[in-house]
Amino acid sequence: MSLEIGGTGYPIRADFRNILEILATFNDPNYEDDEKQLIAIGLLYGDDEHDGLDIIPEEHWVEAAKKCFEFIDCGNSATDKNGKKKPRLMDWEQDAPLIIPAVNSVLGKEIRSEDFLHWWTFMGAYMEIKESLFSNVVSIRQKKAKNKKLEKYEQEFYAENREIIDLGKKSHISEANKEELRRMFGFKSKNTRSPSADK
Repeated sequence: MSLEIGGTGYPIRADFRNILEILATFNDPNYEDDEKQLIAIGLLYGDDEHDGLDIIPEEHWVEAAKKCFEFIDCGNSATDKNGKKKPRLMDWEQDAPLIIPAVNSVLGKEIRSEDFLHWWTFMGAYMEIKESLFSNVVSIRQKKAKNKKLEKYEQEFYAENREIIDLGKKSHISEANKEELRRMFGFKSKNTRSPSADK
């Protein structure tokens, strides 16, 4: 429920809905990388009254961004054993209608009705997803990424459901909301207040 930055513990908003919002922002091509990092810091750290960028000193933003991504990744690497980036097989925003029911099934409850569900609890259930529409979609994506031939039933399923299988970057935030986020986080131009942290 907190992360240590510069020797000080800061509270975090660890609910799965908040983390999914951060991940959706990272998939939005209309934000610059430095904006995405600052939005992530602002959304993850703090509480109902304080924003992450207000409570964490600017000199610790690089560390805050790094710790933010480590928390979200749950210690899992985005690269394979050879250091190559793993193929992208899912999109948190696009796949949410498929992921949420699958996680509900694992946990045996409707998670959207919960007041709070920790991101790591959500991820634990996500990792336990078995046979489901989502697992079938990911399986087809994996075969296509490796240029493997689809079975006949998979070809038929793909032909009928390309809109949920093909991954595409779609902006989910209106321009007005983006401008409000930029104003909220103090952006004067696209390259101001950069923490210079890589994701």
